[in-house]
Amino acid sequence: MRFHSFHRAAGRRGANRRTSRAALTQAARKAVFVDCNAISPDTAATIARTVDATGAPFVDAAIIGPPSAPKFYLSGPHAARAAVLGDAGLNVRALDGPVGAASALKMSYAGITKGLTAIGSAMSLAAMRNGAGEALFAELRESQPELAAWLGGNVPRMPPKAYRWVAEMEEIAAFIGDAYPEHRIYEGAAGLYARLANDKAAADALIDFFGKRGK
Repeated sequence: MRFHSFHRAAGRRGANRRTSRAALTQAARKAVFVDCNAISPDTAATIARTVDATGAPFVDAAIIGPPSAPKFYLSGPHAARAAVLGDAGLNVRALDGPVGAASALKMSYAGITKGLTAIGSAMSLAAMRNGAGEALFAELRESQPELAAWLGGNVPRMPPKAYRWVAEMEEIAAFIGDAYPEHRIYEGAAGLYARLANDKAAADALIDFFGKRGK
């Protein structure tokens, strides 16, 4: 059994999709197509329709966890075919759900973790701009020690990855849906991460602020 894993950067989406579609269409023996991107269920369904048209089986997948110990969640009617990757040592978890269930899990989990990183970063930058940075972290450490420790461990690691999180926040906003005003939280997070990807002074301020106090 062959597998085609699809994990792409935002800027290469169109080219990668066209290349993969052509390769799958022309293949005499169809590979199982596993999409591991952080995408909304609607985006996963769109990709699934494209892959289905080639005759290849599609598996919706989500990666959660650090690079050293990732968990692969799978969903859709062909999830069991990709679950055999667990025999190769991967931590694979098949969900009892349709295409989109794994993506929904990723959107929800990342919306909490990366959303919290965005909120902590935004409010800390605002506090620093207004002379309250030291007092903010002191209060967090006193009244919310677990949150202070979590921010101290996660925010300094975020700036090098901020550019990759922009599209993910946009996908989370789409996942929530325009009908729900809370989707704007993640449109704002996308804007924040886009700024931090290009604003070295702000990114360095966060690294310094949490790096020193998170130890």
